[in-house]
Amino acid sequence: MNVFAIVQYMFWTYLGIFAFKSLRDAPVDKSMITDETPWFRRINLGENKYRNTLGAVALLIGTGSLGMVWMYTLKSVRYLILNKGGQHLTFVTYGPFGKNRMMKVPIENVCCKENRTMAKVQLPIKVKNTMMHYMLDMRGEFKNPLLFDSTAGLSRKW
Repeated sequence: MNVFAIVQYMFWTYLGIFAFKSLRDAPVDKSMITDETPWFRRINLGENKYRNTLGAVALLIGTGSLGMVWMYTLKSVRYLILNKGGQHLTFVTYGPFGKNRMMKVPIENVCCKENRTMAKVQLPIKVKNTMMHYMLDMRGEFKNPLLFDSTAGLSRKW
């Protein structure tokens, strides 16, 4: 997924730079325009407002897609580990460059937003004082489902 994001970023960045540097002013001949002329024949893409807008939008799309994919991978849970003593959970998530990220959280700061048996594809888990939810893939393996349901799988109110 990260390779896809990087390729998309490079594509959209190239497109944006191309729009800024290479689109030339080619005035439209007003005498050739009729009611049947398509909209793209009526505009001059080399005009500053179109050239700058196309370039900026392309750069914005590239940066936005890269950021969204990286946020998704940072919030995708690889392993959820109940630490010894049962007071803390360790979230192991994917990093943007293939390395694992580990976060140790007190169990009272974890809230499961949906019941494990009701979730179809992903199980959202909220950690107190963090942005967005962590997503636990339901295709994964629950080694001890009853233990998960009574610890991390509880819906807590803060």
